[in-house]
Amino acid sequence: MSSPVALIIVDMQRGMLPENTGARNNPGAEDNIARLLAVWREWDLPIVHVRHMSRQPGSPFWPGSEKCEFQPRFEPLAHEHRLEKNVNDAFANSGLERWLRVRGIARLVVAGVSTNNSVEATVRAAFCLGFEVTLPGDACYTYDKVDILGVPRSAEDWHVTALSNLNGEYATVVRTAEVVLASRANP
Repeated sequence: MSSPVALIIVDMQRGMLPENTGARNNPGAEDNIARLLAVWREWDLPIVHVRHMSRQPGSPFWPGSEKCEFQPRFEPLAHEHRLEKNVNDAFANSGLERWLRVRGIARLVVAGVSTNNSVEATVRAAFCLGFEVTLPGDACYTYDKVDILGVPRSAEDWHVTALSNLNGEYATVVRTAEVVLASRANP
């Protein structure tokens, strides 16, 4: 019998809604994440909802802030696992690895925000801990930002670079449709 595949949804919080953020890429990411969530719920597969809780006072993700709450579309159901993280990596000091190991889960699908930050850190950690990771690149997004040379870079540049760095070494980067087809073939 093969290991179940857990869906890890990273930081889909109200603070990440378009009205609270800067310019970004992949406006269809939320639809793709919702599609994955619906499939996982349909097949009663394990789901982990991760949210960032900052340690920096004044952060939009400071505990108690409305922006920390899950977006209504991604609100966990009562039986779905929730966890909080204080750094980019969802595995660091969160109990996620233990939760997965106790359930015999060795395969993960990771989606969320932002591609070159918490998603990338979580995928790298998962691989280093021995998990098999699939990353639907169209179910992630990121933001415009300036690089270390002071050059403004588009969200799409950061997104593609992060996916390229992860693909083949830390994860298999695919499209949401491929994940959905695979999950239906092997529930």
